[in-house]
Amino acid sequence: MKIALVQLNYHIGNFEKNAALILSEIDNALRDNADLVVFSELSVCGYYPHDMLERKEFIEKANETVEYIASKCTNIAVILGAPTINPTKRGKKLYNSAVFIQHGKVEQLVHKTLLPTYDIFDEYRHFEPNRHFEVIHFKGKKLALTLCEDLWDNQPAINSFAHNKLYMSSPLEELKKQNPDIVINIAASPFSYNQENNRKHIMEQNARDYALPIVYVNQVGAQTEIVFDGGSMVIDSNGELVHELAYFEEDYRIIDIENPGPKVIQPRQASIEKIYHALVLGMKDYFVKMGFKTATLGLSGGIDSAVVLVLAVHALGTENVRVLLMPSKYSSDHSIADAEALAKNLGIEYDTVGIQTVVDEFETLLKPLFGSLPANVAEENIQARARGILLMAISNKFGNILLNTTNKSECAVGYGTLYGDMNGGLSLLGDVYKTDVFKLARFINTEKEIIPENTIVKPPSAELRPDQKDSDSLPDYDLLDKILYQYIEMNQSIAEIVSQGFDKFEVERTVKMVNMNEYKRFQSPPIIRISSKAFGFGRKMPLVARY
Repeated sequence: MKIALVQLNYHIGNFEKNAALILSEIDNALRDNADLVVFSELSVCGYYPHDMLERKEFIEKANETVEYIASKCTNIAVILGAPTINPTKRGKKLYNSAVFIQHGKVEQLVHKTLLPTYDIFDEYRHFEPNRHFEVIHFKGKKLALTLCEDLWDNQPAINSFAHNKLYMSSPLEELKKQNPDIVINIAASPFSYNQENNRKHIMEQNARDYALPIVYVNQVGAQTEIVFDGGSMVIDSNGELVHELAYFEEDYRIIDIENPGPKVIQPRQASIEKIYHALVLGMKDYFVKMGFKTATLGLSGGIDSAVVLVLAVHALGTENVRVLLMPSKYSSDHSIADAEALAKNLGIEYDTVGIQTVVDEFETLLKPLFGSLPANVAEENIQARARGILLMAISNKFGNILLNTTNKSECAVGYGTLYGDMNGGLSLLGDVYKTDVFKLARFINTEKEIIPENTIVKPPSAELRPDQKDSDSLPDYDLLDKILYQYIEMNQSIAEIVSQGFDKFEVERTVKMVNMNEYKRFQSPPIIRISSKAFGFGRKMPLVARY
């Protein structure tokens, strides 16, 4: 049996485009004499449509698109993903379904059993879980068709409080009773820098446990915060990876299950390289799918804005990025020089607008109100907000989307100014800890110096007061990021973190800052997710909690 694995970049709700992509690859598979073509989860409508699934016309359009695709498949079988209607009078209105098409019509529906409702997932909000298990008979073989999470009933627990078995049942255990010959899993598995290894482990373990080959088809591309990295694969019945499709790009491959041929495995990438590609893809797709073209940002001479600028240029092209340098009296000469050098290295347009006169005018206006009170964060934030006003003016006048440059460490502890440096239509670094921002800069400079060395090695500073350094207000980033990782990603308590050897004062101080600044993160722009626990959809905390 020859199976075509098709890994595509879908657009949520863009049924015409998605159908055209699917039909084009079906034509390719016909040309290559494939027997079966496999697409990813919810491929017809894109993953994840959220509350669009509650709109009758959206579901009707999805069903019409499935029927249209089916009508074109008279000489080949196809598996694709779509929402389908639950015909019973009880339960949720919809199923998350794999659609088996043959002879020009939909011949069988297989519904998703395990509906993830954790982290970024909220599928039980819309879908009814499957309770009936039946293999698909095709060309003398029995196919155990599953959807993404259906193979994740046993997965690594993040800490001692979490379970590794999240569900009460295992779809593959049920399907195994019917003696299938092969497992096909259609997926929408989002990227995080450690997800590739987890995903392979899950697939390989399932193949070994059930002594069955697995064909796994993921999607690629970004949907606002979430990036899909592809990496579709074939695992043999011994649990060995034998074929692997590309990461961060569309791909297509024909596999003969009886004779898979020589292995084709993708080169391994370091975590920081994967993060880099995920951020570029996330930004590119956000702009393309939203109909945006150009971007702007404030270039300070610091490492965060430098890394964001390079990512933007690689995602959009030099001609589509414009930056603004906005020095104040506290901006060092080397910061201005570093910013200009980076812009010249990248060949992009930049403008310089000093903010000191604006800041002075604000302080003059506020003097009667502030009186003799000593200068503090209020005066510092005036500078950040003056810059924010200028950047938004550029955005409004020229149609450039403002890129936020706040990193995850700053976002976590509230080291940012609302309506100032937290402005923006998209956050590229909001899920990247400061220590990883430095690693990204080094990766960018692998072949030649693009980001000036001084930008990388100088102590981080917001430059809002004389000789200011981030370490005046925060623990050193090497320490801070380790504590933040344990508290945010690993869900560890203060006591558990301290038991690992961290200083109790620094842990309590850090956790307090994280908890106190939930209200700021609530107002942040969308953050491209690259970790297992990003701010936004994946971490929902009450704003008014006292804990």
